[in-house]
Amino acid sequence: MLNIVLVEPEIPQNTGNIARTAAATRSRLHLVEPLGFDISEKAVKRAGLDYWPMVDLHVWESLPALFAAHPEAERDLWLATTKAPRDYSQARFSPDCWLFFGKETAGLSAAFREAHRENCIRIPMYENARSLNLANSVAILTYEALRQNGFPGLLGEGEMQTL
Repeated sequence: MLNIVLVEPEIPQNTGNIARTAAATRSRLHLVEPLGFDISEKAVKRAGLDYWPMVDLHVWESLPALFAAHPEAERDLWLATTKAPRDYSQARFSPDCWLFFGKETAGLSAAFREAHRENCIRIPMYENARSLNLANSVAILTYEALRQNGFPGLLGEGEMQTL
């Protein structure tokens, strides 16, 4: 199962959209604290997130806590960053890989990026564009990882399939 990791996300709407992507793709969503918003049951109900029960959600107090619980994550991870030397089309994603995304205002820390330099990837864009929205970036890389693995467990046809 694909793992989406948001490190210190700040904007609740982005995380809500990413949670919907995780639910629709049956991917796990990992949130690394601190969070810039409340995800208590009361807050989620008030926001009307009817898909929230479908999200396989895990909250971690820190990256070291996540890696302690999931040592395999350090062996099969990809870091999304605008600073990466290569684009995501050069990555070969496994079905159980871990996709890491940084907070909206600062991205992933330089130390974390340097520790995993060979696994840093970027989404190509116009040089004067600062970055894409976090939820859009997650969707692009999630669907590329799923495409490379044959969209495991996802609906193969729409209602307009040929007879």
